[in-house]
Amino acid sequence: IGTFETNALGTLTVLEALRAHAPAARLLVASSADTYGRVEPHEIPIDEETPQRPVSPYAASKVAQEALALQYARSFGLHVVVTRSFNAIGPGQSPVFALASFASQIAESANRGIAPVLRVGNLDVERDFVDVRDVVRAQVMLLDADSSGRAFNICSGEAVRLGDALDVLIAQTGLPVKVEVDPALLRPADVPKMAGSNRRLCATVPWSATISLESSLRDLYRASLASASADESHN
Repeated sequence: IGTFETNALGTLTVLEALRAHAPAARLLVASSADTYGRVEPHEIPIDEETPQRPVSPYAASKVAQEALALQYARSFGLHVVVTRSFNAIGPGQSPVFALASFASQIAESANRGIAPVLRVGNLDVERDFVDVRDVVRAQVMLLDADSSGRAFNICSGEAVRLGDALDVLIAQTGLPVKVEVDPALLRPADVPKMAGSNRRLCATVPWSATISLESSLRDLYRASLASASADESHN
């Protein structure tokens, strides 16, 4: 309930405030590729016209958020842009996300001087990873462009198996990491494959993904190491 209130009703409150007090302001609504849900193989790469079939309350709340944002752009002429980011990664990401969790677990073990044992869920899912710094750059460009009343995917356009991304991360650490599957981390409604089309984005602004997966994971791990060291020094 809290998530729905924040994403849907919170967005409605902001839209009403803009309509009443700052109708010339520009608003970016950061949605998620989770709104697409479970897509069919023939629908990949996913474009913005792909039906939204959310498979979680969070994703459903984002669909509601988008609907409100785009309706206010159409009905009241507000400058509102919706972005659907795919799997953003990069330094500082919360360990509630898979690759950030992996990096955090490895960094904590490395900081304690013990061999890392990594607990993982389903590594066979395929995801479209894009560095958060590229995501933010796209969002700023879209806000400055004539893109109001539209939704845009922000993605690399390529699907990478999570296990393969983990291999890249482990290679960045230089450590002998043992990987163990934890049944508690397996999700009952995992979407097997997500890969987006960034054609609309690239046709609207001069954007392309500039930070490689290897660079993103290297920076993510270094940030995780720094965080683990800081936590240790405070204990």
